[in-house]
Amino acid sequence: MKQITLKVKESKLNFFLELIRALDFVKVEDLGDDDEVVRTNIRKGAEEVRRIKAGKLEGRPARELLDEL
Repeated sequence: MKQITLKVKESKLNFFLELIRALDFVKVEDLGDDDEVVRTNIRKGAEEVRRIKAGKLEGRPARELLDEL
């Protein structure tokens, strides 16, 4: 199977996805988070930082996080 990348105007994206998903020989993969998902993740991260600073949540050392990568 070949892979292609397309750039589609935001205003036409839903129509385009509906159209190509109707084709049985096309597999559509979502490669990125939409803006709302990104905003939600940032809010959650900021809330975690506040809770860690307030002593309500235990933080992790940066080295431990990096060692997992």
